[in-house]
Amino acid sequence: MAKTQTVSFNLNGKAVKADVEPRELLIHTLREKLAHTGPHIGCETSHCGACTVDVDGRSLKSCTVLSVQCDGSDLLTVEGLEQGGELHAVQQAFHEAHGLQCGFCTPGMLIRAYRLLKENPNPSEEEIRYGIAGNLCRCTGYQNIVKAVKLAAERLAATA
Repeated sequence: MAKTQTVSFNLNGKAVKADVEPRELLIHTLREKLAHTGPHIGCETSHCGACTVDVDGRSLKSCTVLSVQCDGSDLLTVEGLEQGGELHAVQQAFHEAHGLQCGFCTPGMLIRAYRLLKENPNPSEEEIRYGIAGNLCRCTGYQNIVKAVKLAAERLAATA
């Protein structure tokens, strides 16, 4: 058995700790040790983006980052978007614009859309497509995902 070390970080606004092996991937710590199963294990090679989480204000694919690299970080998963029983504008827009079908890519897509709109509050269709290019969807054809991100951008601008 490999030696473990304790990592601590803020996960969706709450301080957490976990004992991890130095080679343990963040996706496994989140799902298996911290019971945050929103981020999905897809390709495990960083191609699909189903495991995308927000770490210190950056979208990262948690299948390619070690848990020890996140020690002291602020992490946001899809479970942290909803606040006080209210869906985040991105979640609500995906629901209303039918930006999902099977739902497998959705957690990573939502987190990437969230960060994209933080980086660029009023993206064009081209900027949205470029911004989500690292997240694959095999069901939707992306058109409704783009519409959902645009709708979320409009709603976030209206509340700003």
